[in-house]
Amino acid sequence: MCLVTGAGGGIGQATVRAFAAEGGHVVAADRPGAILEGLPLAGALTCDLSLPGAAAALAADAEAVLGRIDVLVNNAGAGLYGLVHELAPGESERLLALNLAAPVELTRALLPGMLARGRGHVVNVGSIVGFVGRAHEAVYAAGKGGLGVFTESLRSELRGEPVGASLVAPVVVDTRYFAERGMPYDRRWPRPLSPERIAAAILDAVRSDRARVVVPRWLAVVVQLHGAAPALFRAFADRLD
Repeated sequence: MCLVTGAGGGIGQATVRAFAAEGGHVVAADRPGAILEGLPLAGALTCDLSLPGAAAALAADAEAVLGRIDVLVNNAGAGLYGLVHELAPGESERLLALNLAAPVELTRALLPGMLARGRGHVVNVGSIVGFVGRAHEAVYAAGKGGLGVFTESLRSELRGEPVGASLVAPVVVDTRYFAERGMPYDRRWPRPLSPERIAAAILDAVRSDRARVVVPRWLAVVVQLHGAAPALFRAFADRLD
């Protein structure tokens, strides 16, 4: 019994198909206007997770459809390209509400039921910029960075419990994210991955109870370099920007 947010396209849609192919019953959620038809669903819900109270309402609606939620995939999110001091009023608040506050609230709402039943898993979809940051994406990076720390902390809280928590952090994925953030992807390296590859990593994180998965995994060395030698990493990263 799964709830997947941001299921109208890209990673979310691929994740719905991956769980359904394994026999999972999936409720998909996305913002109003998103196209959810044609997916193998037990139910489809619409909500704007950037609005106050929307996450709690979605949790209740999803449980009403399936009776319980065993797996929560917090995938809904958005990007925002631009200098912090040039952002329009309210833009940063909306982005942080969607990318960080909503996953926290959905987890808070659904976790008690998982613990009571003795099974469950929360997967938060982060980003490599949540570890290393990036110019012109400071607010997006802050939200994904917070989501990573939340996941690590949650996992510590759940130690010894039959409920898991995982962070899946893609590097670059071939979705509409870049067009919607206001700037297309313009690097030749790393090459964008398919949404299906990220969905497979999410499914594997649940099966294996992995704490953190960087996709592709070999680029976890970038995260390690940033932690071990931040000045060296920044000099290298700034040359790529």
